[in-house]
Amino acid sequence: MNTKISAQIKKGVLEMCLLHKLSQQDYYGYNLMHEMNILFPEVNSSTFYAILRRLKNDGFADIYYGNESGGPTRKYYKKLLPPTLRNGNNLNPLSQNLESKLIYIYNAILLNI
Repeated sequence: MNTKISAQIKKGVLEMCLLHKLSQQDYYGYNLMHEMNILFPEVNSSTFYAILRRLKNDGFADIYYGNESGGPTRKYYKKLLPPTLRNGNNLNPLSQNLESKLIYIYNAILLNI
């Protein structure tokens, strides 16, 4: 497989996994990176943060600041609803198995299967 295409597919899978995680709950950035590094140990945190910035810039995620830490202000990430759902329209929720399917695809790409 072409390495440029392979890299784009990997980024797409990572984006979908991040969106899936954010669809379940809001995340403090560090905790989200910790969970993603368990699933994708070969990917460094800066890659995930770059994807989160892109998701925010594209309107798929948002950030807010919390003050629960007793230290520096924490940045939290949340998934934004697509415009079709913002007006109360109802679509089927994400599959419970989406994350495991995406990880399987990602690992298959890594192994060039």
